[in-house]
Amino acid sequence: QVQLVESGGGLVQAGGSLRLSCVASGSIFSINVMGWYRQAPGKQRELVAGITSGGSTNYADSVKGRFTISRDSAKYAVYLQMNSLNAEDTAVYYCYYRKTLPGSLVYWGQGTQVTVSS
Repeated sequence: QVQLVESGGGLVQAGGSLRLSCVASGSIFSINVMGWYRQAPGKQRELVAGITSGGSTNYADSVKGRFTISRDSAKYAVYLQMNSLNAEDTAVYYCYYRKTLPGSLVYWGQGTQVTVSS
């Protein structure tokens, strides 16, 4: 089992910045992928960004150039720096963890609300 605890959400004005943090604990496999999904009201959950234990990253087109994902493998932590936020970024953000093996179980955090006021 893996537990994920997120922090850093909140209310911010358009154009502002927030930094999300997620710390994993439990049966962590050293080769893994961690990252963030988000879900806005009435919409499907979508990938925001992911980062492998080797440091490879991927981003949704909608956040490229504005969001930066990073990790501290020694702390089993992943971070999401969000800049130039706009109303479309308003959503619940979920941290995830999984092994890189195909078909591996995905673990989720409880979610943290990000609200951008225009």
